[in-house]
Amino acid sequence: MVIIDNKKETTHLLEVLAQIQQALEQSDSFALHQLSDQLLHTASIQQHTDILTIAVVTYSLHKLVTKKERIPQREWALFIKKFNGELRKSSEALQEQDAEEFARHLDHAKELIETSIGKKMAGYVQEILKKASINKATKVYEHGISLSRTAHLLGLSQWDLLEYVGQRESRDSPYVATIDEKKRAAMALAFFS
Repeated sequence: MVIIDNKKETTHLLEVLAQIQQALEQSDSFALHQLSDQLLHTASIQQHTDILTIAVVTYSLHKLVTKKERIPQREWALFIKKFNGELRKSSEALQEQDAEEFARHLDHAKELIETSIGKKMAGYVQEILKKASINKATKVYEHGISLSRTAHLLGLSQWDLLEYVGQRESRDSPYVATIDEKKRAAMALAFFS
């Protein structure tokens, strides 16, 4: 694991981490979604697993914020406090160029999502994290990173990712569109004449 060597990218990542904390405190789902996409773009360029982890976590937070009314208010407030504390520690480690501490605090932040939200939401949280990983992996793949590399960066199996990418590509393909019978007949006549 390598800490980002580019000072400009490090500064940008520190700003994004601060924005994530602020968006979470304000329960700003839209901002979290935007920040996740922004991180995804950076991760695609850098191919850095920690940045991808932050993108997945941020997207998961976006999804949690949309369902926060299901979480007791006290529990939610405590979660935000703990989570933002881990992000602050991660930011400090990034400033000090301490790759191990940076990654450790990111992992703790992700674990907080899995463990700090109530038991009745546990299944939902696990599903959010898995879908967020696959969603972000698909977008990294769309940025031109190989399927194998994308799966490796996010710790997913290639099969899980391939299944989702295949469904998405076939749905988005212009060749799947249905043409009405008259147009097909006209095309056939034009082709064979």
